[in-house]
Amino acid sequence: MLFVHGGPATAVVRGPAGESVVLLSGELPEVLTERAVAELVDLAAAILDADELELFHSCLEKLRGNGMRAGRRIEVDGAVLTVYEG
Repeated sequence: MLFVHGGPATAVVRGPAGESVVLLSGELPEVLTERAVAELVDLAAAILDADELELFHSCLEKLRGNGMRAGRRIEVDGAVLTVYEG
């Protein structure tokens, strides 16, 4: 699963290998607020299945506690979330 910031739109899509990609516009926040996490989970619910959504939420919570920055990589129960800024 990838986070990509700086694009012109906000969306959750599947990449060429079937991985989930969350595209977010705007600046990469230093801290994920509770509200921001809820908004990302709501957005991701459009494409992720229930198990993926639960893992995504767990990754966001871990990322929230450790700071969000480009190059950051979080792994929870075998699921990997990587943050890119482009």
